[in-house]
Amino acid sequence: MLADKDRIFTNLYGLNDWRLAGARARGDWDNTAAILARGRDHLIEEAKASGLRGRGGAGFPTGVKWSFMPKKSDGRPAYLVVNADESEPGTCKDRDIIRHDPHKLLEGCLIAGFAMGATAAYIYIRGEFYNEARHLEAARGECYEAGLIGRNAAGSGYDFDVFIHRGAGAYICGEETGLLESLEGKKGLPRLKPPFPAAVGLYGCPSTVNNVETIAMVPDIMRRGAAWFSALGRPRNSGTKVFCISGHVEKPCNVEEEMGIPLRELIEKYAGGVRGGWDNLLAVIPGGASVPVLPKSICDTVLMDFDSLAAVKSGLGTAAVIVMDRSTDVIKAIARLSRFYKHESCGQCTPCREGTGWLMRVMDRLVEGRAEIEEIDILDKVTRQIEGHTICALGDAAAWPVQGLIRHFRPLIEERISAFRQRSVSLAAE
Repeated sequence: MLADKDRIFTNLYGLNDWRLAGARARGDWDNTAAILARGRDHLIEEAKASGLRGRGGAGFPTGVKWSFMPKKSDGRPAYLVVNADESEPGTCKDRDIIRHDPHKLLEGCLIAGFAMGATAAYIYIRGEFYNEARHLEAARGECYEAGLIGRNAAGSGYDFDVFIHRGAGAYICGEETGLLESLEGKKGLPRLKPPFPAAVGLYGCPSTVNNVETIAMVPDIMRRGAAWFSALGRPRNSGTKVFCISGHVEKPCNVEEEMGIPLRELIEKYAGGVRGGWDNLLAVIPGGASVPVLPKSICDTVLMDFDSLAAVKSGLGTAAVIVMDRSTDVIKAIARLSRFYKHESCGQCTPCREGTGWLMRVMDRLVEGRAEIEEIDILDKVTRQIEGHTICALGDAAAWPVQGLIRHFRPLIEERISAFRQRSVSLAAE
């Protein structure tokens, strides 16, 4: 269990003042200039040594990502872009960080921006997050007034601006290059890569896109040291993580815990356990709607980190834990996700544009059992033709929930088809 002294998000539940005075009382903005004085290279190496991996879903090493930015400017400005377009079903961690701890994010923007040589940060926040955007705007105003950002930010001699841009609720804009397109005022269509954002990003300039939680962790890592952060969690899965627990639990919640905590312990310790007891568990989606579902037999022992979940053919994703008890029609639940991905596809890539609609229609028939047994294999085959064949990962996100359903609940699908066939025969006989 994570000790209170090791928590980064000490106001996650909004029990204390979220404004600058409250943030400073909790240790934020404490001698930030001294952190920047260590130099760009030192901060990047510290981020690498900490083992911090992106908290937005992909889990790419943060320090390595920063190091892709040009060491010397070719005359173009460089930008840090913060992805606050939290749109993954089941995920609500960034929302609470922005609402209750906005200064952690803003200080993180300054430190990370300095480390990669950025002149400004653009925070792209989901349009539905009205109150969160208001808090962020107010905190940004406090920072400018106190001299923490802007010219000579925090007395460091470094000039750094922060801009806040509100999106319009498109899931595809959570993909980093789709976000950049939207930020430029265009339709949020993901870009082909290469070139990667570190070479040609926002407005054609070197840019790095990081998640809210990732950037908000940076000040504590730099203040307490990489060794402190890397000692938490497990090898290659360092530090803490904000987990979002929802669904059929007694107390849905967000909680910060060490990476690698057993899934069962996480649910029982913080969410009051599964409704009706652990034996009433049917399945869990462990990392937000886009990762494959896991049955109870795996949930009994699996650890909550990138590598452990990958080993059971799922993923940590955003660490949004969606719990389903035995009352759940899991086929219908996955069909609902297929409808979501069909709706949110930008339509740019043929496998995704056509495939997501096809998946949705087949899944809708499977809910009733109006299908043939052979169609299960065809369905799985089509997901493989979508997965890995699109510009961005939305195609993968649409394919994986269906793959997880077939992998672990195929007998249930076959039973549903057989029951429908028997009913049809009975009705015909009458």
